[in-house]
Amino acid sequence: MAFADLARERFSVRKYSERPVERGKLDQVLEAARVAPSAKNLQPWRVHVLRGADVLERYDELTPMRYGAPTVLVFTYDVAQDWKNPLEEGVHSGEQDASIAATYAMLQATDLGLATLWCNYLPNACVAELLGLPASERVVLALDLGYAAPEAHPSHLHAQRKPLGNLADFR
Repeated sequence: MAFADLARERFSVRKYSERPVERGKLDQVLEAARVAPSAKNLQPWRVHVLRGADVLERYDELTPMRYGAPTVLVFTYDVAQDWKNPLEEGVHSGEQDASIAATYAMLQATDLGLATLWCNYLPNACVAELLGLPASERVVLALDLGYAAPEAHPSHLHAQRKPLGNLADFR
């Protein structure tokens, strides 16, 4: 599929089938994240793959946003490893780097016939505790991953886009 079609067709899935994600496809999704660019190529992000019934049950206690996905990818970054902008205090790359990696994973998943949902509706500190993360590792987002249920469909807002003139400022 052409990239423009892939980007347009992908939608946030809110109902998954019970079919597990094959390890080969999961590996391809993770490899796509691995090759994503990061500031100064520091690669401060990590992905935590939640697949076991016990961890998914505990995750469900923290957020209603899994929608039955058999796999959840939790993207984090280490504040001790991300790039710091020397020109302005407090500006760093960790969240951006993790988000870029997650975007690559999301688009690769779509290309493989898998469905995703990008989730920020999380109690990040509680997810970090669930995963036993060190104090320097921050949760950025979770990406539900699986096969869409037959009745899954895009939200009514999916196709609504602002005109490009409202988003791009040419100077």
